[in-house]
Amino acid sequence: MLNIFDIQRYSIHDGDGIRTTIFFKGCPLRCVWCHNPESQRCEPEMLWNQEKCISCGDCVAVCPQKAVSIQNHLPVLERSRCIACGECVEECLEGARAVSGSLKMVWELLDAGERDQMFYEESGGGVTLSGGEVMTANPFSEVIELCRKFWEMGISVYIDTSGFAPWERFESLLPYVTAFLYDIKAMDTEKHQKWIGVENALILDNLRRLSKAGADIRLRLPLVAGINDSREDIQAVLELLREGIHVRRIHLLPYHNTGKGKYARLGRCYEGEAFAPPSQERLEELAQILRQSGVPVVIGG
Repeated sequence: MLNIFDIQRYSIHDGDGIRTTIFFKGCPLRCVWCHNPESQRCEPEMLWNQEKCISCGDCVAVCPQKAVSIQNHLPVLERSRCIACGECVEECLEGARAVSGSLKMVWELLDAGERDQMFYEESGGGVTLSGGEVMTANPFSEVIELCRKFWEMGISVYIDTSGFAPWERFESLLPYVTAFLYDIKAMDTEKHQKWIGVENALILDNLRRLSKAGADIRLRLPLVAGINDSREDIQAVLELLREGIHVRRIHLLPYHNTGKGKYARLGRCYEGEAFAPPSQERLEELAQILRQSGVPVVIGG
């Protein structure tokens, strides 16, 4: 079974056409500006929306772990005791509680992808496996099976990835994957370690290998003002392409804070308050640098 935290139908920003995006839970990176913090940890997590809560106390009464108590007229969750069993979710009539993450069988995911096949055929869409990080999902044999069966059904599969996974996993999916939406979050190793939590050598090596294998790569550059949007940062990407790496398209993705509210619901602090997207003028300037490679450049998803 595979750990999934969301399935979105009619997605138009996760590859070509209308797509069904399956979000895998668990990620080896810790991007400071992550907009899907509920995707980072592998285990199920409880989200609580204070704005919807009416402090009725029903969650306190039903919690089998005694992990919820009322303090200052609000329910407080002791997360070290919570097992995300969902008892309080079922009891909460206001919808203030939700569990992020559940185990799905391969056939359930195939069914979710197949139901909109008509829209894929009309729009050139398909299924996108995203995250978290699908390339580190376990058991990975089931990810291979999922991709193979979609391929046999004639459904296009895109992989949205950070590239931080063993090469053998990418190699095993090559026969069944239409395209890779491949993120480079920073070319500078020290910046990558500071803001992403890991070094980028494996990511760049896998990119080179995918290119050599003839994979269809859509390079995506998430950009945060003052962090990874300098001319030097983008010039380094241009030099990487001039090595002979072939990509079909480059997407410049300006930072957004739409995931900010999720941190509070998870009981975590949001560290991205000072972050901002590059200006439109800056994005156009960086796009012009990258167009020297001859590759089409798009601002946005």
